Parts: sequence; structure tokens; C-alpha cells
Amino acid sequence: MKTLPPILRKKGYHRPSMFVPENLLREAKRQKNIPDGQLPSICILDPDGDIVRNLRSANRAVLNPYWACYHTQLYNFEHDGVEFGIIGCAVGAPFAVLVAEELFASGCRLLISITSSGQVNPQQKPPFFVMIERAYRDEGTSYHYLPPSDYAVIADDLLKLLKAAVSELSITVHRGTTWTTDAPFRETSVAIEHARSENITAVEMEAAALYAFAEARCKQVACFAHVTNQMGISEGDFEKGEADGSRDALELISAVSKEWLKA
Repeated sequence: MKTLPPILRKKGYHRPSMFVPENLLREAKRQKNIPDGQLPSICILDPDGDIVRNLRSANRAVLNPYWACYHTQLYNFEHDGVEFGIIGCAVGAPFAVLVAEELFASGCRLLISITSSGQVNPQQKPPFFVMIERAYRDEGTSYHYLPPSDYAVIADDLLKLLKAAVSELSITVHRGTTWTTDAPFRETSVAIEHARSENITAVEMEAAALYAFAEARCKQVACFAHVTNQMGISEGDFEKGEADGSRDALELISAVSKEWLKA
């Protein structure tokens, strides 16, 4: 008889973790002589790093001196009167959730992820954004946070807030479903056809894990996919728009943040 793979065995979903981010950050601060201090309440994951690079090139981003993560740098910046923290290049489900754990342990209250993605079901010519309502769990990290299921979903209260936030934007933001994969170069024809049959809009690498983390930890996480390509099947793919997509991404971030701050 076949047995479950190790990733689905002996998880103890309702048991606390023995290794917690607070302890890691405590020791990192001790080793690196980092003082206690405040992080912005709204933080952004920028897996491609384009937003961070454009903010830095415009001298709009400064390093946060209180961020103790061993693997990343957190920059502070202000946009439309709101202060944000942003981390670039945390690509993939395990890395994104590791950073998310540390951000919420350090004072973050809302995390917004804007990741580039490949179009699965033709909707319109890229680039455009997808407000991710649910994500297909074709990665490993989410299974350490929630029992097996096909999808991880955004919290209902946050979804309602996001709908209001994007309703009057000048940029195109669709609502939809994405496919979260750990292996972008293993998107086979069989897997793509299955995703299309599930009415999945785009494929990305973080959302399912971030939503599973958010549900398990009772945290607020909003994920958006910036659909920039058709998986490289034609030349001229992977174009994001003005300032590598940063202008549109910041418009989206600003709208979501202001709606959240009103709530």
C-alpha cells in the first residue's frame, strides 16, 4: 500500500513550533549589535526587486536600522503620505514565508506581495495585475502550515477591503486564481492544461504559501500577481511597463494601504 509522502506526514498542525522567529531575531540583534526599534506597519515583498531598485535609484529608500534578518535588507520609503517597509528578491514560497514570519514578529501588521507571473489562461495582453483570491498549492511550504487542500485563500475581510481599494484605479486589476509552483522550469504541458481547466489566470511562486501562513498565524497578507509574460513563448516577453512596472505597482500599493488604514 502506498504511504503519504514525508511532506504530508506527522505535521501536528495545531502544535506550536519549537523554533520561532522571535528567538532567531533576538540572537541576530545580539550578534550584529542591532538596537530595538520600529518597522513600518505596512511592508511589501518585491520578489523581482524592481520596485526596490527604482526607489533606490531615485534616492527614495533608506535602510531600516532595526531589521535583523540574516538574509535580507529592509528599506523604508514614503509614498502618498504613507510609510512602508520593502524587501526585494525574496523569491519562492519558502523564502517569502521565512521573511513574512520575521516581519510580523518585528511589528509588521499588513504584508503586501507583488510578484511577477506568467499568463496561463489568456485574459488580455500583459502586463496587468491580478488580485489573488486563491492560489493552487503546487508548492511545499503551505503544507507545513495547513492540512492538504487544493487551494489557499485570502481572508474574507481582507478580500472585501481589497475589492474596494482597486475599484477606481487607473490600472487594470483582475480578480482571480493563480497557480503557485516551486519549479518554474517544470511547467509542463500537462500541468498547464490542468491549470487552464481550473480557470487559473497565472502562475507564480509565493501566494499559496503566504496565504496558508496568514491563515495559520492569523496575519493579514494580500497577494497580487503582476502578469508580465506568457512564459517566454515569444520574443518581447517579460515587459512590465514604466519604470519596470514600479509606477503601477506603487499606485496599487498606495490604494490598498490607504483603504486598510481607514478600516
